Amino acid sequence: MSQTSIFPVIPLRNLTVFPQMVTHFDVGRPKSIKALEMAEMSGEPILLVTQRDGRTEEPTADEFFHLGTLSKVRQMLKLPGGNVRVLVEGFSRAKIIRLTDRLDFIEAEVEVIEEQIFSKLDKEMSASIRLILEELEKYSNLNERLIPGIVDSLQELDNPGELVDLAASYLPLKQEDNQRLLETVDVKERLLLLHSILRLEIEYLELGNKINQRVQKQINKGQKEYFLKEQLRAIHKELGDSDDEEVGLEYIDKIKAKDMPEEIREKALEEAERLRKLSMHSPEHGVLRTYLDWIISLPWVVEKQESIDLERSKMVLDEDHYGLSDVKERILEFLAVRKLKDSSKGPIICLVGPPGVGKTSIAKSIARALDREYVRMSLGGVRDEAEIRGHRRTYIGALPGRIISSIKKADAMDPLFLFDEVDKIGSDFRGDPASALLEVLDPEQNSTFTDYYLDLPYDLSHVFFITTANTTQTIPRPLLDRMEIIEISGYTEEEKYEIAIRHLLPKQLEENGIKKSQFSITSKALKNVISHYTREAGVRGLEKVIASLCRKAAIELVEERNKTFRVSERNLEKILGPYKYTFDLVGVKDEVGIVTGLAWTPVGGQTLNVEVGIVPGTGKLALTGQLGDVMKESAMAAISYVKSKAEYYGIEVEFSERDVHIHVPEGAIPKDGPSAGVTITTAIISALTNTPVKRDLAMTGEITLRGKVLPIGGLKEKLLAALRMGISRVIIPKGNNNDLMEVPDYVKEQLTITTVEEVDEVIKLALSK
Repeated sequence: MSQTSIFPVIPLRNLTVFPQMVTHFDVGRPKSIKALEMAEMSGEPILLVTQRDGRTEEPTADEFFHLGTLSKVRQMLKLPGGNVRVLVEGFSRAKIIRLTDRLDFIEAEVEVIEEQIFSKLDKEMSASIRLILEELEKYSNLNERLIPGIVDSLQELDNPGELVDLAASYLPLKQEDNQRLLETVDVKERLLLLHSILRLEIEYLELGNKINQRVQKQINKGQKEYFLKEQLRAIHKELGDSDDEEVGLEYIDKIKAKDMPEEIREKALEEAERLRKLSMHSPEHGVLRTYLDWIISLPWVVEKQESIDLERSKMVLDEDHYGLSDVKERILEFLAVRKLKDSSKGPIICLVGPPGVGKTSIAKSIARALDREYVRMSLGGVRDEAEIRGHRRTYIGALPGRIISSIKKADAMDPLFLFDEVDKIGSDFRGDPASALLEVLDPEQNSTFTDYYLDLPYDLSHVFFITTANTTQTIPRPLLDRMEIIEISGYTEEEKYEIAIRHLLPKQLEENGIKKSQFSITSKALKNVISHYTREAGVRGLEKVIASLCRKAAIELVEERNKTFRVSERNLEKILGPYKYTFDLVGVKDEVGIVTGLAWTPVGGQTLNVEVGIVPGTGKLALTGQLGDVMKESAMAAISYVKSKAEYYGIEVEFSERDVHIHVPEGAIPKDGPSAGVTITTAIISALTNTPVKRDLAMTGEITLRGKVLPIGGLKEKLLAALRMGISRVIIPKGNNNDLMEVPDYVKEQLTITTVEEVDEVIKLALSK
């Protein structure tokens, strides 16, 4: 049963205190301070009631809400100026029956409202509590000012009435909503009311966030940009700098003055217009400026007409290179066609040959002969397609590929462009550079080459492309089809001697600061250097040895031991040390089971010995010397042929009782290919018949099981190697007759070359008897 009591009253402005709520506020009105003192003296609670209008200084009875909260005064603190700060804790609702103004304070007769207690919650209340907790979770996510952990603390409460009161005390709700919750005595109704208030607040918050984001964007893009631009303009004017718009106009003037195709100009002007509207501090501003700088700096038109003078070209090639008459002839033919056709389109030259034979220097000579800029790009180890085509502008730090970069560096639209080491190009997950080169090296397509960075068609049809390679084996077939192959073979000793005298020696003397009068080398000494200190197809190693001689000369000249440095046959070994290479591999006598073969390698031709040993065993075949699969198959074919012709050759050995061991020296070096077939066959027959093989003879050729000798490749390089090693007679397949036309005359004059069709012919020529 309800009972009434009288308590002192403090009217609250814009504040509602709920049961279970602990809060503090400042009290300044005299009647409110007196009511506090009365409550403190009596130890009784105080009634906290919200006044309807917070602006009223002396509220009357009608200006109070009819329901307030009885609270205990926990702490009072007097502040300077007469105000009092009080800490209170609400504990019960109270309905005002009558208000009495005692002149110095207000008191009220109230009816204390007991809170409903539930031993068990019904489904409706449980569902309401769950919804409120969910809504509180959403509300806390949307409102960052809400104290963290509120939802967790509320979940631990058992009394639903306390849950609503505490939740309301934590939330920044409107005054009317707080008062409605306080005046709703029924707990179920209070739960529903809080849920509806929360739902509405969440909608307001979501809408507010959307509006705030939209306004923020407008501020960022509009007002903020405007104010910053105005400030920047003011700063630039003070400093005397041009503003953003003037930078854009400057680029527009440059583009209009640049000689370029109209479609390129339109694109560049479009980008310059974008630049004019951009802020100088925009990240895109720098990117656009770099892009426009590239467009402006590139040559877009051919400024001079190409003049091909064959006489001058021949003179330049002869001046820069000794020998290579076939190569020079091919290059002059190529230039003659270009002059007659009066077109920049034509096949792409690919110079193929061993290292050090002058492929790169020939390209330089052609550039000099044609009076063109020379540009070189090494493709060795290139695996990224972006090296050719560049990166798209969307990437940070993007730049054009090396082709466009080289064109800019040459400052000419028609340079001679050398792709060095095209046979060593690779590919991986970053793309296939060889595929990108297909467009570059195709005369039908390269007039509209598109670099990813420029994203504009660039005409490469005026560029004179030359490629170099050590071998065509590793060049992708589609790329190889687009190129005109010019093979450069190795040099003979006579050619090396002339190259050393005309080019290498003068070059090294100049590089080492030695005058011609201070250094001399005899012809025999220089030939010994070539024969005994180098073994190569080119002259790179020879240049290093000559450089070594010049350095040793420099020491003597600096230390003033002698005024001149002379190299002769007598002191050569003292200066350079013992001979590194000798010709004793040819042998001083004919031997059984040892035959000299000829091999081709990417660095030129070379000789190799094939040795065969017959030992007691069970008919097995042993192959050593790091032989590849094809060479092993050649050895098997040779054994089968010899077995089938054993009676013919007078072989009396029982194959089932003998093992045949075939060894090719220099076992650390892999060897492969079918061209050693006749060499292996001859060595086996020599060993089985115990007949020596002529020491000054070398051979090459593939064999069949029927004893036919088939043609091979690399004949020119193999014959040069034979001549280099002191061989006097060579056996080759008859099918290579046409290839002999490409072999220099001096090689054919110094070698006795015999062509054969059958192994029988080889045996008759090779064996001593």
